[in-house]
Amino acid sequence: MIPILRQILRTGIVSEPAPAIDEALRTTTQRLSAAVLAQLGRALVIRHIDAGSCNGCELEIHALNNPYYNLEGIGIKFAASPRHADLLLVTGPVAKNMEVAVRRAYDATPEPKLVVAVGDCGCTGGIFGESYASCGRVANIIPVDVSVPGCPPTPLQLIQGILTAIAPGKAATERRDSSGGS
Repeated sequence: MIPILRQILRTGIVSEPAPAIDEALRTTTQRLSAAVLAQLGRALVIRHIDAGSCNGCELEIHALNNPYYNLEGIGIKFAASPRHADLLLVTGPVAKNMEVAVRRAYDATPEPKLVVAVGDCGCTGGIFGESYASCGRVANIIPVDVSVPGCPPTPLQLIQGILTAIAPGKAATERRDSSGGS
């Protein structure tokens, strides 16, 4: 035991230093928190739907709940039911087997509902496109308010996409009109 303790004392601390404060992340999360309170007056509830993705986008979405991004700390929660959600976060090209489920989730979400298509596959159909097994992009099935491209998009890009969806004003309206939404 003594040799191990001596080795620990000789070696010292070998972990990396804490990451520097990311000002872009700090300002974006502050804007998002303010927009959520202004629009809803309460927590924003998100329902994530995997419509047929490779799980790359899901890894980045899961990162949103870690201590670094801490979405729960700024008043954003994930729900298991679309009936409790304000925003649908849809990943992947919509598989034919998921088409009805995505429509049902959209219909079950109470008004006003927002939809964010995540990743290249959710925005354009990606490498899968439209085929016998895929309906293609999310906008082919339900109206999309904001598209967040990337393969996969970073957590900061996801936060910015959510902010764009809930922020009042011209940008959100223009995105919805250009994506074929109602």
